[in-house]
This record gives sequence, C-alpha cells and structure tokens, in this order.
Amino acid sequence: MKKIMLGNNRKLLAPALAVGCMRISEMEENKLISHIEGCMEMGLNFFDHADIYGGGSCEKQFGEAVKKAGIRREDMILQSKCGIVPGRMYDFSKDYIVASTEGILKRLQTDYLDILLLHRPDALCEPEEVAAAFDVLERTGKVRYFGVSNHNPYQIELLKKSVKQELIIDQLQFSIPFSNMIASGMEVNMLTEGAVDRDGHVLDYCRLNDITVQAWSPFQYGFFEGNFIGNKEKFPELNAEIDRQAEKYGVTPTGIATAWILRHPAKVQMIAGSTKLQRLKEMDAGSEIDMTREDWYRLYLASGHILP
Repeated sequence: MKKIMLGNNRKLLAPALAVGCMRISEMEENKLISHIEGCMEMGLNFFDHADIYGGGSCEKQFGEAVKKAGIRREDMILQSKCGIVPGRMYDFSKDYIVASTEGILKRLQTDYLDILLLHRPDALCEPEEVAAAFDVLERTGKVRYFGVSNHNPYQIELLKKSVKQELIIDQLQFSIPFSNMIASGMEVNMLTEGAVDRDGHVLDYCRLNDITVQAWSPFQYGFFEGNFIGNKEKFPELNAEIDRQAEKYGVTPTGIATAWILRHPAKVQMIAGSTKLQRLKEMDAGSEIDMTREDWYRLYLASGHILP
C-alpha cells in the first residue's frame, strides 16, 4: 500500500487511500466487521467519518464493530468531521465543536481522534471561537491534528488568524471529470469555461502550505450526478481511454481512475467510499501504478478539458 505524509508531519504517515465510512450504516454487523478487518489486512488503516453520516449511526456501528473485532486503537487512524447541522445551518461555535467532538468520541468508543475536520465553511465563522475549541480539544488530548473540508484559501487564512494548530487537511471533491482546480490553472487568462476559478486556486495553495488534499467522490461527476466509470453514453471518450489504459497497466477501470488522482504531485489522499473489499483492492492496485505523464494528460483531455 502506497503511503503518504499528511501535511508536513513526518510522524503522520498514512495510506494513500482513506476508507470512507459514509455508507456503512447500510451494512449488517458481521459484514461490517469483516469489511474493517479486510481493510486492516490490506494496510488501509485510515478511516474517514463525519458526525452526520447516517445521523451518527455510522460512527456508532463502526465503534461497535471495532470493539467486537478486537482491533487495537493505536493501529488505526481515525478522522471525523463536524460543523453541519443537517437541513438547518453550519455551526463553528466553540460549544458546538467541542460537544460534537465529544459525541463523535462516544460513538466511536475512543478517547481521541487522530484528525478532526471542520465540515464545509460556516458563513458566521468566528476564528476566535474555532481557536478556543481547538485549544480545548488539543489540551484535553481529544484531538491530535486538525483540518478543514471544502474550504478555499482565504477561508483557511481567516482561520489561521486565530488558530495556532496547523491545519493539515483540506477535503475537496476531485475526480478526472471533476477537476476544475486543475483546469483553472491550465487555462489561465483564457475566455474558456475551464479558466473560471471556483476555488481560489486551492490546489496550489495547499501545495504551498503543506496541506494534504483529500479527494472525495473520486469516481463521481457533477454534484452527486453519478459515476463516470462505465458511463459510456455521457463519457464515451473518457471510458475508451480508461479501458485502453486498464488493459495496458493490467488493472481495472477503477484502478486507472485511482492512479490518475494519485499521480498528481500534490500527493493527494483519496477517500475510498466503497463498502466492497474487491473494489478497494482494485483501488489499491491502481495506487501502485506509475502512470506516465502522457497517459495522465490523455485522461485529462478525454474528460473534456483542453490544452490552450
């Protein structure tokens, strides 16, 4: 399993694939236990949660499964997210962040999180409140490292005005067709759709500031519109190129889509949300591919992007 360093922290070495836990509430207990054990055997010991996944049931079921499987806490890297009050608002107040984290720990049956992320930006965010919450969580040993999700550079800079802890993660949607944060840098100063900067050049910002980008929905296009792999009606050229490269590298199309993301020099960590071990094995195989520069660009162009 390919390993990467999270942020600029040499003590935090993690697999390039993080196991996403958003869908595990749909799994029976025995299957969930087998799933977690299978991930651990593959070296996939990084698990990504959020307090809203399954209304909290994902964390609760995961905690129970880990306990029954007898997996040692120190052998796992656990990450969760907070800040969304579903259907109502976002809340980055000190009391909400601390209370949410304590709820996460209780459901996961652990004393600490390795990483806590702020889950999407709060328009009413006060950096001093976030800083106070992070200080409490760090001082009490409940959270070791911190980061954000779906934040642009200036939102991160605003937090850094008061937050003393390093923000080592920014979790962002990223896939072959959903890659405007690459296109906007490629089509600089052009009157093209790809030139539209939708994120403040967050990819370059993260590279400059040693912030690891975690790619969510790596096989999706649009805003939860569907999977592009095998969708030959909407993405005929892309799937033809994926199939060609799958044969060339001896992996599945899922492996090729994984390799494309991990080939980027930003050293992205990909969130693998599948609950099927076989599909995770396909992603794992893709993580080992040394994709050529030409093949990376062939996929980029086949998805509809241009080279100005």
